[in-house]
Amino acid sequence: MANNTFLIALGANLPSAAGLPAQTLAAALERMPEQGLVLAAVSRFYRSPAFPAGSGPDYVNACAVLRAEATPEQVLDRLHAIEAALGRVRSERWQARRIDLDLIAAGQTVLPDAEGQAAWRALPLERQMRETPSELILPHPRLQDRGFVLIPLAEIAPGWRHPATGQSVAEMVAALPEAEKAALVPLEPVGVPD
Repeated sequence: MANNTFLIALGANLPSAAGLPAQTLAAALERMPEQGLVLAAVSRFYRSPAFPAGSGPDYVNACAVLRAEATPEQVLDRLHAIEAALGRVRSERWQARRIDLDLIAAGQTVLPDAEGQAAWRALPLERQMRETPSELILPHPRLQDRGFVLIPLAEIAPGWRHPATGQSVAEMVAALPEAEKAALVPLEPVGVPD
């Protein structure tokens, strides 16, 4: 995967000005070209339980492959601009939200470096819930733990390999607990742009 190719995860579990969560995800995808982000592929939408359990209503999740002549930091800024336009307010970690656009990977880029990425990937859950990195970490340090990202990602980039671990998306999906995989339910299409 070229370094101008980006993997993103989308999620929402609260209504926004665009409508219900699935409609909000569709609206976010429609706004990508305005930000210079070209959609190359979009997964189906899935319903998934909120994490941590009991923290809010079920989410609607999806993944997309984008192309852009931009740095990872610029892409992240553009994703944040789309979130803001759809009413996202960042106040605390892992809260219910109108929209969440996560930059998962930028080609085979590892940021800030192999050691830093590995340290955040190995961070215990209780620290993940409290601590926020001061710089962009790529690939996303919790990618390998999140069925709600990996399962949609497997539809559109099953052969992508994590540049730090060497695992493919398909291998990471296979390593997920069966109960976590079974908890994701595909939704009917809601007019996602081509």
